[in-house]
Amino acid sequence: MRILFVADVIGNPGRRVVKQLLRLVRAQWRADAVVLNGENAAGGFGITPEIVAEFLALDVHVITTGNHVWDKKEILPLLDREPRLLRPANYPPGNPGRGLAVVEVGGVRLGVLNLQGRTFMPPIDDPFRAADALLAGLQGQAEVVVVDFHAEATSEKQALQRYLDGRVAAVVGTHTHVQTADERVLPHGTAVITDLGLTGGLGGIIGMKTELSLPRQLLVARGERMQPADDDLHLQGVLVEADPNTGLARSIERLSVPYARVLEGRFGKQ
Repeated sequence: MRILFVADVIGNPGRRVVKQLLRLVRAQWRADAVVLNGENAAGGFGITPEIVAEFLALDVHVITTGNHVWDKKEILPLLDREPRLLRPANYPPGNPGRGLAVVEVGGVRLGVLNLQGRTFMPPIDDPFRAADALLAGLQGQAEVVVVDFHAEATSEKQALQRYLDGRVAAVVGTHTHVQTADERVLPHGTAVITDLGLTGGLGGIIGMKTELSLPRQLLVARGERMQPADDDLHLQGVLVEADPNTGLARSIERLSVPYARVLEGRFGKQ
């Protein structure tokens, strides 16, 4: 099974990239399943029911999120109704939604876990123990299991990767929006990367317009509301090949596909 993970989609520019590139990338890299992080797809903060429908219409199998999933209140009822839309599983009981989905793709059951870190993040429940509980409940329910770990600290992401090595096919990091170059398969068979990056404008600062982000650093004041960058557009992520017989990874490949290739009519691997 070949799984395409699409990095955090940032606002309308990111959605435009997904609309134009996703099916091309999926065909070029022969991906069977698509797991997309959409927590920033609505103006850079949150996601709406309309955007969820847009992604699902593009044959996205599972939409993961993170701490910004709560930013658009209209999404809350859909978190309970749509099993393919996840929020981090380790938020306290009583919140709407779920952090685990199982979808069948080509006769293989794919389990997707969504977890959130605690270091430099809002205080929530333990992601390590939450992973243990979810995996125990998944016994016999999925041939391949992958994890989107939405966290700030590299150390916490790597700790969960090591903790789950040999128990899942992949642990991919999201949230920091800067693609890391540490993709690898760990000794016991789990494919990992610290951060998938972003889908949207690499010309800004973590996907947001430089002219709005930079003054916050210089003046230590909030200033004008942040807006998604709309230049140097890319679709970033990874392609993981997993063996349904073992539930472990065979390989991981990092992707950063420029939107300009489509505009110039020269899409394809280089």
